[in-house]
Amino acid sequence: MNVITITAGHSNTDPGAVNAKSKITEASVTCEMRNMVAHYLDTAGIHYRTDGTGTTNQSLNNAIKLISGSKVAVEFHCNSSSSAGSKGVEALAQPKDRELCQRLCRAVASVTGSNLRGDKGYQPENAGQHTRLGYVRAGGIILELFFISNDAELAVWNAKKWLIAKAVAEVLIHEAKA
Repeated sequence: MNVITITAGHSNTDPGAVNAKSKITEASVTCEMRNMVAHYLDTAGIHYRTDGTGTTNQSLNNAIKLISGSKVAVEFHCNSSSSAGSKGVEALAQPKDRELCQRLCRAVASVTGSNLRGDKGYQPENAGQHTRLGYVRAGGIILELFFISNDAELAVWNAKKWLIAKAVAEVLIHEAKA
């Protein structure tokens, strides 16, 4: 049985990035995404595990523990920048997961119209401000859905989040069945 792990970035004690205008937090966006993807995986009969339900969002240490034994593990995040115009989708992972990262990012971009950052969406864990990422080191993928600091990208998220989640879930369903 293939298990897909989906986790929400940050935790109940760490809100992550915050949109300056709306005050929407990264942690709230990532919980929504995790819950919506879980809905689609459940509907498709895919075995999955998460770091919580509703607004429960466990710590990174707990999320990392869930990776073991998973065929795929994805943690959802939002990028943020001091430049309000920064935009795009990317996934950080080990090189072995490059193709899956690219498929996940294409799925998001197909709904949002956003650009793919890095190598068609893929970034190694040491890209940009990152040096070592525990979730990636443990074999997981960090999917940066959009820039929460970009009001236009946040508006697209709010308008199309169920479609974004469905597109990501379809990639994960395909992966679970492969």
